[in-house]
Amino acid sequence: QVQLVESGGGLVQAGGSLRLSCAASGRTFSSYVMGWFRQAPGKEREFVAAISWRGSSTDYADSVKGRFTISRDNTKNTVDLQMNSLKPEDTAVYYCAAKFLSRAVVLSTLREYDYWGQGTQVTVSS
Repeated sequence: QVQLVESGGGLVQAGGSLRLSCAASGRTFSSYVMGWFRQAPGKEREFVAAISWRGSSTDYADSVKGRFTISRDNTKNTVDLQMNSLKPEDTAVYYCAAKFLSRAVVLSTLREYDYWGQGTQVTVSS
């Protein structure tokens, strides 16, 4: 099992940046595919970004491509989401997710992930 704790959310003006971090417990973090999802009020949770177990493969939602960057540090058991050029429509609760899968693949759908963090709020003001 793995436990996930997100941090780094907050209030930022449009055009600004935030860096989210997800800290994972456990000794097998490098065997997990990791993802970031978000959920805005009244909307379904949606895919944002994903990274393979060793970081060689990444995937992004079209809405964040070129603005967000996902990365991981398997020595520190963390996965980060650097968010630049933020827009009001990026406002949501952001969730970190994990799937035990020691392969160079990325996963972009909710049901593929087994573990979730509690979420961190990101609010972008116009």
